[in-house]
Amino acid sequence: MALRLQPFEAFDDLPFSLSVEELVARLGPPNQHSRNAAALDEYDYGHTVLRFQDSGRLEEITRRAPVLQLDTVVIPFAALGGFVLAQDADAFERAGFLVSPTLGIAFVPEEPDWVTALARHCIPTWRALEQR
Repeated sequence: MALRLQPFEAFDDLPFSLSVEELVARLGPPNQHSRNAAALDEYDYGHTVLRFQDSGRLEEITRRAPVLQLDTVVIPFAALGGFVLAQDADAFERAGFLVSPTLGIAFVPEEPDWVTALARHCIPTWRALEQR
């Protein structure tokens, strides 16, 4: 089943307007809750990881996406890197991730099918990361 991406709005059934309280009411307590190296609060549900700023603003939603749906286009994860490079002239690589500012996603093409949907305000932070 394809996961639907609405860039900067929602990843499947999780909108970027989601608060921590709404998340926990919807999915229950996470399997793990921790602070990551980027100083974001991570709520790990196994199949989904959400990262929030201290202010409660949702930054990233990471999910397994063997198949990604963008509007009417369906892209298998194995073809996602090529799709991004063909569709987004602003795409760049940081920390091993291919980042698409147009689609608002970051992923490691050579790794399993985890895709991170980004809030629009996260793109400059990703750009500022040091290149390997």
